[in-house]
Amino acid sequence: MKLEKSEELYKEAINLMPGGVSSPVRAIKPFPFYTAYAKGSKIVDVDGNEYIDYCMAYGPLILGHGSEVVKKAIAEQIEKGWLYGTPIELEVEYAKLITKLYKSIDMLRFVNTGSEATMAALRVARGYTKKDKIVKVEGSFHGAHDSVLVKAGSGATTHGIPNSAGIPKEFVKNTLQVPYNDLEALSILEKDEDIATLILEPVMGNSALILPEEDYLKEVRKITEENDVLLIFDEVITGFRLALGGAQEYYNVKPDLTTLGKIAGGGLPIGIFGGKKEIMERVAPSGDVYQAGTFSGNPLTLVAGYTTVRFLMENDVYSKINKTTEKIVEGIKDWIEDSNREWEVGSIASMFCMYFGKKPKNYNDALKLDKDKFIEFFWAMLNNGVFLPPSQYETCFVSYAHEKEDVEKTLEALKCVEL
Repeated sequence: MKLEKSEELYKEAINLMPGGVSSPVRAIKPFPFYTAYAKGSKIVDVDGNEYIDYCMAYGPLILGHGSEVVKKAIAEQIEKGWLYGTPIELEVEYAKLITKLYKSIDMLRFVNTGSEATMAALRVARGYTKKDKIVKVEGSFHGAHDSVLVKAGSGATTHGIPNSAGIPKEFVKNTLQVPYNDLEALSILEKDEDIATLILEPVMGNSALILPEEDYLKEVRKITEENDVLLIFDEVITGFRLALGGAQEYYNVKPDLTTLGKIAGGGLPIGIFGGKKEIMERVAPSGDVYQAGTFSGNPLTLVAGYTTVRFLMENDVYSKINKTTEKIVEGIKDWIEDSNREWEVGSIASMFCMYFGKKPKNYNDALKLDKDKFIEFFWAMLNNGVFLPPSQYETCFVSYAHEKEDVEKTLEALKCVEL
């Protein structure tokens, strides 16, 4: 595999952008490859190398790269214009569709990113409850805004400290943390009457893939209700991924507020926050919680997202991608057993993750995984034509475009890896 053009581009980029990239996870050492184009399950770099893609832009591309149905819908919208600054009919239709699929959502607002959605949802929760404190799960990622950029591992009763320079400690003094899959830690909700909300990823996807233990989410729902604390499900990753109705449909748990993104935009930038009518009516201009955005509800994103969701509803997408994922995971398990390694693999629906260590139950477990060994594995697979997310703490995604041949080539590539 030759990467001369990518290396030259990186040498220029490093002097133009922090770390040479537009998002930290793309900063692969010694340098990332640069994409020329992508189609279906494949991504091709500027040096002409083709890879089977299991990153899929970190989750949004459930139909694969360059979906023809989505491309056609975008092209038709471009002819009509791509930004108006006014409401459009599709805004109403898409909102109706989402409220039909997500029983917890009576009203919603379209925004531009998952970060914006979680930031707004937390503000609404505080405004509605008139309480200041929030609780987040250690290791959960809810975007790059101040109140949730908090170091993990401080425990249930400690105030968080900023995980980024430039954030005053006062900004996160009201952010508390609890470990995932730990119901006892939620006793903090009983002890502190100033807690507005608990926000969590129902399935953690940014500290490796970590699944909820049996009845964990149902018990979380019960405890938050008993203590008059709003429950926010951050379904930016799991929304439309685990099922049409996301993790809340998959696990049959109904939160007070939900955030969506990624798949909901059909590959274009989007964020959505929504929930119970009495809560959402507090959002301006109906209420006193302010939120606004020039590009919110823009026509291109709405048409791409709506077309994607309609396709998911009208075709047997989930059955196919889940079966494809099962075959990949079975092959990885066989490879691990054959190589006599103390590694594991986990999956849910069309998400999977290889753990260089024991399968984690929480963030502290995830920190024990061998991230350096994973990077060796990443480069070995890339050299054999398979692109995985370049971090032990990310999750792989399967798309509707992945075929039997992709699975076979992936497992053949696995056999060529020597670690």
